[in-house]
Amino acid sequence: MSEDQAGTRPRSGIADHPLLHDHPVAFRIAGILWLAGALLFIALAQPDIADRVQVLDDAIHSAAIAAEWWPLVAGARVLDFIGSAWVTWPLMVVVAVWLISRRRWERLVFWVTAMVVSQAAVGPIKAIYERARPPMSLVDTTGYSFPSGHSVVGAAIAIALVIVLVPAGPKRRNLELIAAAFAVVMALSRVYLRAHWLTDVTAGAALGAAIAIFAAVVVHRVGPDARV
Repeated sequence: MSEDQAGTRPRSGIADHPLLHDHPVAFRIAGILWLAGALLFIALAQPDIADRVQVLDDAIHSAAIAAEWWPLVAGARVLDFIGSAWVTWPLMVVVAVWLISRRRWERLVFWVTAMVVSQAAVGPIKAIYERARPPMSLVDTTGYSFPSGHSVVGAAIAIALVIVLVPAGPKRRNLELIAAAFAVVMALSRVYLRAHWLTDVTAGAALGAAIAIFAAVVVHRVGPDARV
């Protein structure tokens, strides 16, 4: 008799589909992303290193200006709107309500945790670094530049959506790659619009992805469907 037949498996509305398929691997991926982001955070906190990093950022900024083409600008502006609070906040609420209606409690806890942490992390970090934005932005911007809020939240939402909507396992991997590709495109669009430096979006995407994956690992380990 299986666990399900015996009634011994804990249920959280979707107990037969664990939040993660291989959480040790997910934990290692999150660790790599944290490390990549941390290296940039440390580098930009050191004036001498930051000056050398800025040389690369300036070169990419100049390349973005030289490559300006109105169809790409239009597409980047669409991504600018998609990553704005006008879209992300309603999306976060809709997904949370849907998870509640389906009684998918473990996924709900993960979703809320990933969204709250990714949103809350941006402002304080920007205030610490106080990095000026690039000149000649093609969209309206507010606040400091590092890290990119669009990149943090975009990566966190894209990855978290796949985790909460698609059962864990091999079939999820293709969608995970699509989510990662979306995070990269969102990040690069911010550079193309001259709203951020390359290092802003690199650190932001790494941070957002790490928050989403690490939150999934933690919730999966401590949730009602936890597996050793």
